[in-house]
Parts: sequence; structure tokens; C-alpha cells
Amino acid sequence: MKVLLLKDVYKLGRAGDVKKVADGYGRNFLLPQGLAVLATSGALKQIEKIRTSAAATRNQLNQELSGVAEQLEKLVLTFAAKAGETGKLYGSITPQMIASAIKEKLGFEVDRRQLDMQPIRVLGEHKVHVRLTLDLIPAVMVIVHREGEAAEIPQDTQPAVEEPEEAAPSVETEAEAESPAEQS
Repeated sequence: MKVLLLKDVYKLGRAGDVKKVADGYGRNFLLPQGLAVLATSGALKQIEKIRTSAAATRNQLNQELSGVAEQLEKLVLTFAAKAGETGKLYGSITPQMIASAIKEKLGFEVDRRQLDMQPIRVLGEHKVHVRLTLDLIPAVMVIVHREGEAAEIPQDTQPAVEEPEEAAPSVETEAEAESPAEQS
């Protein structure tokens, strides 16, 4: 079945595209959700109108969510979990857990289906991509560590962001410089 997409559909295409899809996918999902119409000659005449309106909507949405994307890029989430000696978790860190943590930290609600990830089952650093729009996909850093080692793992991951470490010693040296002056 050939359909004309009215809205952007993830992993299928952008609004205004004509796509050949399985009959069941078109009949049971795309058409009832209002994401597409049958590609008839009358519908094909409206392609340019659909593309221009969708591009304007997409640009506006990208501008609105660009601030959220910047916050998500800087976000580092840490999870404590029980793990075996090999670093394999006894449970897993699910997309729902990450979506809840993002909402708690930023106040921005992300649906678990917007996260491009499989459940995390090993210790370490992981990048999770958040699909805000088709064009705007920031990555969130997720750190999974053992329950008893909460203080050790974040220090190991900070060398990736070296600027705060360099700033911290200069503050300490100023504090040390002030302490001998106070003692004199």
C-alpha cells in the first residue's frame, strides 16, 4: 500500500513523503492515527503544501526544544545497582528508570519510548540518545556503579570533563594561601 505521510514518522519518513508500507501497518496504525493518507492522485497534489507546513512546524519545535536538548547534553545520571564480580548487573537499568530520573532532575517529561536504548545490564558509562524530534537527538550520560562504591565511580568519570578538576585545585591553593596569612 502506498501512503502519503502527513506527519514525521520515526524510522519511516518525513511529512510529504510517499512511502510503500505493509497493508496492516498502513491500515491499522498510520491511517487511524492520522499520520498518513492513501496516496491517491488528489492527495499527491497536496505534497508541497504538506511539506512546507511540516517544515515550518518542525523548525518551530526544534527551536522550542533546543534549550532542553542543551540541558540533556550536559546531564549525567548515576545509578547504584547490585552487580556480580564481572560487572554484570543482577537487574537492569530500564528506559523507564532513566525517563523518571530525567524528569526528577530537569522537570522535563520524557517518554520512555523516546529513549534509544536497550536495558543497561553492565557497570560503566553509557550514552543514551533521547529523540526529542527527528532532527534533535541529544545524548545523556548514564553512569552505573556498584551500590557500595558510589563515591569512587564519579571521580573516575570526571577526567572526561577535566575543566572542573583544574578549577578545584586553584580554589584549594587560594584557601591554603589565606590560611597562613590568618595564622601570622
